[in-house]
Amino acid sequence: MRENNSRRQMLLGFMILSAIALVAFFAGMIAPHEPNQTNLGERLSPPSWQYPFGNDNLGRCILSRIIFAARISLYIGVVVVSLSLLIGVALGSIAGYFGGLLDELIMRFVDAFLAFPSMFLALAVIGLMGPGLSNLILALVVVEWTGYARMVRGEVISLKGKEFLEAARSLGAKDSYILVRHVLPNVLAPVLVMSALGIGFTILAASGLSFLGLGVQPGIPEWGSMLDDGRLYLRVAPHLMIFPGLAITITVLAFNLLGEGLRDELNPRLGSSIHEDAA
Repeated sequence: MRENNSRRQMLLGFMILSAIALVAFFAGMIAPHEPNQTNLGERLSPPSWQYPFGNDNLGRCILSRIIFAARISLYIGVVVVSLSLLIGVALGSIAGYFGGLLDELIMRFVDAFLAFPSMFLALAVIGLMGPGLSNLILALVVVEWTGYARMVRGEVISLKGKEFLEAARSLGAKDSYILVRHVLPNVLAPVLVMSALGIGFTILAASGLSFLGLGVQPGIPEWGSMLDDGRLYLRVAPHLMIFPGLAITITVLAFNLLGEGLRDELNPRLGSSIHEDAA
């Protein structure tokens, strides 16, 4: 029963994300209007047949902006998690496999980053470098890579004494070959789960920073900045915040469903530590 639930959960998350990805990819064909086209005569208008999600404070089509914003949010999520994986998996596997002084140096470096709350650290990076898409991605990578490094290190340490690694060493295999050929494939399951959860967290964090005015540049459609634009008009035009908020919620929920399903499918015994590292 649990296996069926996890598979349904994973399939639901995958289907939702596939739909969002298709909408983002074909945004130019699907969006009913240009995302930055203003129409002051329709300013703050409620949902209608012509504008299904209504219009914002400049008369722009909210539905069109949400569709184009999906591109930005997915791009940020995928790029941040990919870079975090590259750094975290490399350092975590090296620390766990070689141990000793190298492990101490790497993990103290990780602990230095973990000493700060993640969002405060991201705010500090953006505060130093200024807002913008590139700086937003850099700030989130600085926050996220440590979780992957710590998780991969723990997995590698648990594999160090396994017989198949000893057999590879006895046959004269180099450490680099053992790491790539034998160690990394065995930590793939938790990495995949953490990555799916991590993309959802990244999209949520990016939207939060954009809501604070520290994300993408003004005028670029992005869910968090749309929430910020609608904040002043919450009482007179709540749809300005409702629809971008729903877009964020559905996307993050879909990644969480996919991650939870992958966790139960790939390894039902994976603990809740993955959730903690992803956050």
